[in-house]
Amino acid sequence: MLILQTLALGPAHGHTIAHVIGLRSEDVLQVEHGSLYPALHRLEDRSWIASFWGTSENNRKARYYRLTQAGRRQLGVETSRWERVVRAVNQVLRPAEE
Repeated sequence: MLILQTLALGPAHGHTIAHVIGLRSEDVLQVEHGSLYPALHRLEDRSWIASFWGTSENNRKARYYRLTQAGRRQLGVETSRWERVVRAVNQVLRPAEE
């Protein structure tokens, strides 16, 4: 879900995806490259993202990823699911006063 949300901002290469997730979470969430690239491959296998070759900011060849229409729809599904989980956990942690 976090990768899909990051790519909703626009195409990015792996290093940028990890950096943005860390930055937006105030470094609470750290994405290790050993976890990121297998996740990117799974998302691409599901056609939720697509990749292409481009040139990075430091003028090096880099693989970029972009969100597909199917990925945009899946992001909505995953976000709704996450919101239900958060709501359920909060109901357990902070039950309504009886």
